[in-house]
Amino acid sequence: MQADAPRGGVAPCTRRAMNLAHFLRRNGRRLRDGTGLAQGGRRWSWAALDARVDAMAAALAARGVAKGDRVLVQSRNCHQLFESMFVCFRLGAVWVPANYRQTPAEVAYLGGASGARALICGSAFPGHAAAIRAGCPGLDVVIEIGGAAFGEDYDALVATHMGQAAPTADVEHDDPCWFFFTSGTTGRPKAAVLTHGQMAFVVTNHLCDLMPGTREGDTSLVVAPLSHGAGIHQLAQVAAGATTVLTAGDRLDPREVWALVEEWRIANMFTVPTIVKLLIEHPALGHHDHTSLRHVIYAGAPMYREDQKRALTALGPVLVQYFGLGEVTGNITVLPPHLHAAEDGPGVRAGTCGFERTGMQVDIQDGEGRSLAAGETGEICVCGPAVFAGYYDNPKANAEAFRNGWFRTGDLGHLDGEGFLFITGRASDMYISGGSNVYPRETEEKLLTHPAIAEAAILGVPDPTWGEVGVAVCVLRPGQAVGEGELLAWLSGEVARYKLPKRVFFWDELPKSGYGKVTKRAIRDGLEERGHLPLDGEQ
Repeated sequence: MQADAPRGGVAPCTRRAMNLAHFLRRNGRRLRDGTGLAQGGRRWSWAALDARVDAMAAALAARGVAKGDRVLVQSRNCHQLFESMFVCFRLGAVWVPANYRQTPAEVAYLGGASGARALICGSAFPGHAAAIRAGCPGLDVVIEIGGAAFGEDYDALVATHMGQAAPTADVEHDDPCWFFFTSGTTGRPKAAVLTHGQMAFVVTNHLCDLMPGTREGDTSLVVAPLSHGAGIHQLAQVAAGATTVLTAGDRLDPREVWALVEEWRIANMFTVPTIVKLLIEHPALGHHDHTSLRHVIYAGAPMYREDQKRALTALGPVLVQYFGLGEVTGNITVLPPHLHAAEDGPGVRAGTCGFERTGMQVDIQDGEGRSLAAGETGEICVCGPAVFAGYYDNPKANAEAFRNGWFRTGDLGHLDGEGFLFITGRASDMYISGGSNVYPRETEEKLLTHPAIAEAAILGVPDPTWGEVGVAVCVLRPGQAVGEGELLAWLSGEVARYKLPKRVFFWDELPKSGYGKVTKRAIRDGLEERGHLPLDGEQ
């Protein structure tokens, strides 16, 4: 073979990919009158959704929105938000969904950072629309969901362009389809670029590893914003021909959730550990039939073991855990139902987040990128088709995120001898007390076994004697009481002395992000605002 011959002897070629909007087109043709989406008593057939997406795509195309343009979307969960994903895909444009709970300034930053050309915004967010207009000089199309006070009315445009079939854009494997903004818990959010080819793998992997057997006629309940992980989960439902059900209220209501599970015979839902905890502890669970559930999928953070036990006791063997960042679109590990256990005992891997997803590989590495042996703690790194294309317009972040082809998650953990992954915590959560590395999650798990403690978070703070010490913030269960001294005395029998927090504070609730994650940066800010930091004696 000549030295300059193509690698493997195969000439390079364009990697044409399926446009992800074809999932909806396919259902519109084959499952025409079946229910594709439902919310608050309204139903939309697959054919109706496909026609509405065509109409809005035609409206945007008439306003100059084309392949590669970014479309920012600020909205609560609704059918227009659901449609907007496929509208963007069909045009070859890039969907840029914002978490609707973010402030106007935060969403304006997303618009500016993505170079948004168009905005689709709910009528409840006029302040957001104004801030986005001011912060996005290239924005020249504004469409309003539910009115026309600050933009063209979404549904009026759909009606005007109904029957106009927008051509589906030709796309290649690496063409971007979605800017998935990171949560920004450690700084400014970054736009992870997801592509058509990558997402086709992710959808297949979700159906293979998380909810095998999902099919047309199944129903899926959405209890989280479609802007992030729930949107990826919903895309997999469309690919399978399963019906998506949206809750009707602006806030999560466990009574509504369990009523919908019973009414629609819900087969699966995607959520996060804090929401699972909220749902299974609500009395409405006992008043509704939930035996239709096959997969309750949780991600975003590992579930504390005590919460996991309660959920398994309440729901049965339906829990599915996966670990994966937005940059890997959730595809790192999976812990399926048969490996969850409500009771501790031989063979139970308490604390694991599972094994590698199909097609993905995990490696634990030290600070120099060397692979570590089983049982050794290091940074969790990953490679495979689900890894994103990189951060948009951010070469510095890309250089830091990749090393020797591996994506560096920033999470710490170890693999056991059989390849099960155990997450110790974020690298940024670890603190060093008296020369010893302390990973707060272990002590947080212990705190949650105390009958009075509902939630717990520990963070490291400076200390003149030990360098750093832990500070715990706890939430009590209703009707329970325990003092700081009593709790620390109890905990001293559960963990090594150097892992004990120096102080414990009790709050009514822990601050959480728009995706239900406990945010330690917000806890630190709250401790400072309350005058608890710096600690006594700290300079």
